[in-house]
Amino acid sequence: MNNKFYLSVFLSVVFGALSPACFAAEKQALIPLDLLLGDPVKANPQLSPDGAKLAYLAPLDGVLNIWIRDLDGPDKEKTRPLTRDRERGIRNYFWAYDRKHLLYLQDKNGNENSRLYAVDTATGEVKDMTPFENVQAEMLAMDKHFPNAVMLTMNKENPKVHDVYRLDLSTDDIRLEVKNPGNVSQWVCDHDLKVRGAVFARDDGGYDLAVRTGESPEWRTLIRWGPEDSMGSSPVGFSKDGKELYLKDSRGHDTLRLVKLDIASGRTEVLARDSHYDISDCMIHPDTYEVRMVSVEKDRIEWIILEKGLKRDMRAIHRLHGGDITIRASDDADEKWIIGFVEDKGPVSFYIYDRRTGQGNFLFNNQPELEKYRLNAMKPIRFKARDGLKIQGFLTLPEQREQEIIPLVLLVHGGPWNRDVWGYHPVVQWLTNRGYACLQVNFRGSAGFGKNFINAANREWGGKMQEDLTDAVQWAVEKGIADPDRIAIFGASYGGYAALAGAAFTPDLFRCAVDAVGPSNLITFLKSIPPFWSTEIAMIYARVGNPDTDAEFLKARSPFFAADRIKIPVLIAQGANDPRVQEAESRQIVEALKQKGVEPEYLLFPDEGHWFAKPGNRLKFYRAAEKFLARHLGGLKED
Repeated sequence: MNNKFYLSVFLSVVFGALSPACFAAEKQALIPLDLLLGDPVKANPQLSPDGAKLAYLAPLDGVLNIWIRDLDGPDKEKTRPLTRDRERGIRNYFWAYDRKHLLYLQDKNGNENSRLYAVDTATGEVKDMTPFENVQAEMLAMDKHFPNAVMLTMNKENPKVHDVYRLDLSTDDIRLEVKNPGNVSQWVCDHDLKVRGAVFARDDGGYDLAVRTGESPEWRTLIRWGPEDSMGSSPVGFSKDGKELYLKDSRGHDTLRLVKLDIASGRTEVLARDSHYDISDCMIHPDTYEVRMVSVEKDRIEWIILEKGLKRDMRAIHRLHGGDITIRASDDADEKWIIGFVEDKGPVSFYIYDRRTGQGNFLFNNQPELEKYRLNAMKPIRFKARDGLKIQGFLTLPEQREQEIIPLVLLVHGGPWNRDVWGYHPVVQWLTNRGYACLQVNFRGSAGFGKNFINAANREWGGKMQEDLTDAVQWAVEKGIADPDRIAIFGASYGGYAALAGAAFTPDLFRCAVDAVGPSNLITFLKSIPPFWSTEIAMIYARVGNPDTDAEFLKARSPFFAADRIKIPVLIAQGANDPRVQEAESRQIVEALKQKGVEPEYLLFPDEGHWFAKPGNRLKFYRAAEKFLARHLGGLKED
């Protein structure tokens, strides 16, 4: 299943202005907002297929663009911008295997109709490879053995579903390869770049995995994932000979396991598993196409090594840095890897690792100026919800404080089928630098903790999912961490919905709420789902509710219909072009609050979508949020 609905993001009078908590925070240097929450200095390094050049993202005139330099030799320090975007910036890019182009995806003002662009690495010429209006292009597959071929999907023929197209980089020709019958949510290519696998959505919220022989129009169902098994269960890829499929699969087990499925016989072999956590990322060998190792997100990332030869490499990589390891890129020869190290108290560090020598060299940090400041440690926490369910999360505290009880911000992740993880989190560091405790909660429905934990959230938006957040706040109060009179709830996307729900359903628990791009009315939200989510609708309805048959139920779970209960200050921010949570979701709750005599602060960004990509807009939102929190909780703010 694809990730379209994993709303993969990022979310009175001055009270206690002279409180001990504020004096304590003043001992810690105030980190500039634009340093914490602006664009990185450098990010996302990628190796060219021949291992000779390094590309990365960095601002050019305040906008993220692709830069390039030689990796070694006399010109290795000579960098040049390869692109010159002046709008939203570039974030999602990759090398083409033809060694001539870099490819990137970009939409317009957040509308999510991404186009695929190719930039010539020698001349800097940029071509729009999918110049179609109101069409969403997505990458499907590339392979180094077919250097000119790019497989992508587009909803060009039908806005509701994505067909498969083949792009030839040598001729710029693009042709329809496989047409979607109307219910395919994911396509899978083999290693000859033939579409041989597909995941079909069912009306009950489950999914069927099917394969075909060659380019036959006949599909044969291999696996039926019921609604209870569907979240996260998905194909990883074909074996080299095409006779087997690697899968993430939770059938017959609580957590997602990595299994190998024999296509002819249907037999499966379990390759990697954890009893309490789902398998996460899979690293694939570029020539054998076997899964080399898999990651498991526990309190921190752990890797399960399947390829014996990698044990030496991982030992050497561990010696480079103490952060959690992420493998970011490699060359075609599989000799050079780019490693990202994530830690909680520092910026992300990138290294180039040479597998031949076992040596690594530092490339850069994404925000080197942060090393001048003291950041705060993120600590895993656990507690039991009121019904006994075990909940995991993270607590980050200002390092110096003169009293135990301080104002707290409950920071709610989006998705909701996503999760909070350990590591450098700029919003967390911003909040704790301003004197707040920051609590993150992997409430039921958060991904990575097994299907029983996911399924415990079915039809619980505004119900038990919200109660988990309430219970987390009560835990922090009972532990003597949080001042019960100075607690805020803050989130984006689903987190924004949770912030509004907290203000409406537990009006005495929070002092204020911040909502960014969060739905307020579940009925209108579900009826305005973007067309390209059509293959996810049955799953969404099963897990949230059906607006046609469950209207009263959804009304009871919608903050909009409980606006008369909201009595705390609310800050709401919205992107005008958001296709997921449309502007009407924010506008209607703003108007409802005004009619009840509550004047919310409202920020509408005309050139943004489902988050604020432009640094000027993003910083405007966080500056408003900083002043808002300082006014109502008594923390610090920049002048």
